[in-house]
Amino acid sequence: MGRLFGTDGVRGVANADLTAELALGLSVAAAHVLAEAGTFEGHRPVAVVGRDPRASGEFLEAAVVAGLASSGVDVLRVGVLPTPAVAYLTGALGADLGVMLSASHNPMPDNGVKFIARGGHKLDDELEDRIEETYRAHAAGEPWERPTGAGVGRVRDYGEGFDTYVNHLIGVLPNRLDGLKIVFDGAHGAASLVAPEAFARAGAEVTTIGTEPDGLNINDGYGSTHLGRLKATVVERGADFGIAVDGDADRCLAVDASGEEVDGDQIMAVLALALRETGALRKDTVVGTVMSNLGFKLAMEREGIELIQTAVGDRYVLEAMKDGGFALGGEQSGHVIILDHATTGDGTLTGLMLAARVAATGRTLAELAGVMERLPQVLVNVPDVDKTRVASTPELTAAVAEAERELGTTGRVLLRPSGTEPLVRVMVEAADIDHARAVAGRLADVVKSTLG
Repeated sequence: MGRLFGTDGVRGVANADLTAELALGLSVAAAHVLAEAGTFEGHRPVAVVGRDPRASGEFLEAAVVAGLASSGVDVLRVGVLPTPAVAYLTGALGADLGVMLSASHNPMPDNGVKFIARGGHKLDDELEDRIEETYRAHAAGEPWERPTGAGVGRVRDYGEGFDTYVNHLIGVLPNRLDGLKIVFDGAHGAASLVAPEAFARAGAEVTTIGTEPDGLNINDGYGSTHLGRLKATVVERGADFGIAVDGDADRCLAVDASGEEVDGDQIMAVLALALRETGALRKDTVVGTVMSNLGFKLAMEREGIELIQTAVGDRYVLEAMKDGGFALGGEQSGHVIILDHATTGDGTLTGLMLAARVAATGRTLAELAGVMERLPQVLVNVPDVDKTRVASTPELTAAVAEAERELGTTGRVLLRPSGTEPLVRVMVEAADIDHARAVAGRLADVVKSTLG
């Protein structure tokens, strides 16, 4: 059996890979590991538990709550709220642990269990490893020590979490959104109620789509991974722009008034300039990944802002932000972290801050996003190759060097082995899409012939 914890908790097909028994066992293990680590020392422990609207979240929530309470942890059940809301409430309420049940942008049959540390931050990898080891030991038959009588945890619904989170979002906005007409797409997910409420309270006129979750329709044709309906609705309604989040609302993408997509790189470019104006862009630096568009890097250079690039994955972006004390980072996918106001990517917060910039400047989103030119980016997956030899094959190294010379300063090449599959990803950026495709095709052929 492989490692249970991935880069974002434990995920799998609900009731197949991720069962009630597994969710319960992991929750009991988490309670014991945190107790041994001293997290609960001197007080009665409290956990915040939330979920997205997937049907499977109902039984998985029951299992997690049962596991925690049976281990002596009091539980505040906040119901359907975004992942960043559960993280925020974990910190704001001084809870010892947060648990979010969601598989983010994955299809409905999937679900996940994500543990959040005290303060609302990601649980350390070392603690995740210990939780997994403890779970496996007890799954093999080792008995648990369990409290009895008044020692068992108590469970109560915490409906106040909704308003607490909305008030937080509005409280950090630099200005109101009065006069803006916005379309919001909630992916039939966790932000379906809370995000429209936040935009409306901030003064925007909000039209909603994808905000009628029934437990089965999350991410189905709506949200940040399916922008077609949002584009059409923005144009049809004559809105100023549109905002789309994913199922657990940790990502945000936008659409301008003409229906053109504004991706995570463009959103970060707009927010970087906004934060720098107020002195909040610490060290005049933004953190992206190696997949950040070259146009983003060139724009930041032109504006005198440094771009630090990490490996792909929001966890690496967050690590670099914490290590360097930076305020803004994120990915092209719309996972944007504004560290002064959130401990993780928060799609609703990102959308609100973007809207605030439009309202404050009086400029359109298209004008603001025009600070960077998004260069055409071609990605080719080359399957069934020996990805371990990417950096050590002279013929491939020479082909990449030749491609880089050909593209010059207005293009870029990236060869990246997949972390989970036997394939190599070839990414090429160029000023012209046909040129990018031609170079990517040639490099893919070299990858296939040298590593196949």
